[in-house]
Amino acid sequence: MPDQQAERSIDTVLLDVDGTLVDSTYLHASAWMRAFAAHDLTPQWWRVHRAIGMGGDRLVGEICGDDVEDSLGDTLRDEWEGHYRGMLPDVHPLPGASDFVRGLLEAGYRVALASSGKSEFTDAALESMGLRRADFAAVTTSDDADSSKPAPDILAVALEEAGGGRAVVVGDTVWDVASAHRLPAECVAVRSGGFAEGELRDAGAVLVVEHVGDLAERGWRP
Repeated sequence: MPDQQAERSIDTVLLDVDGTLVDSTYLHASAWMRAFAAHDLTPQWWRVHRAIGMGGDRLVGEICGDDVEDSLGDTLRDEWEGHYRGMLPDVHPLPGASDFVRGLLEAGYRVALASSGKSEFTDAALESMGLRRADFAAVTTSDDADSSKPAPDILAVALEEAGGGRAVVVGDTVWDVASAHRLPAECVAVRSGGFAEGELRDAGAVLVVEHVGDLAERGWRP
């Protein structure tokens, strides 16, 4: 008979990027607010912040409603991209992010990125950490899936491309936790995206820490 314990073991870590590895959540919120303001749309900042982490294909409708999505969705996404692109020099790694990734790689895990962001922004995040796509078993973004978080599509593609069997997800939002559960996989959450510990635990996170540097210091392993 096959070793059932081996079948259950986690071999892959799926990492979110924005708010998890790099400190970009509020820059994304600012870029969206600028895009909205150009069209006389005035959502409250807190609502925009709390939507960061779901894909841009969902965010406009979530914040401004289906009518705005239908009439301006693509325009707003293009303008958000332009504003955020101009902020890339201000994107910096979160404490211990590079050490965290390297520790998982040295421990023999398949490590994959699964971000709702755009491919070019993921590349910029990796450059800020001194890492490359080649360091990872897979790098997937919103360009690689039909539906963004909280749908599990991006995670499923990342797991498949990494050649993994069973994964754990590390993310910073309730959207990450929801998409992990739908994969299904457990989710370890970090507070560096601005969500409270209670919210992340209520969403189903199995562990909540301040940032990935805390996981690196603990020598955390799945």
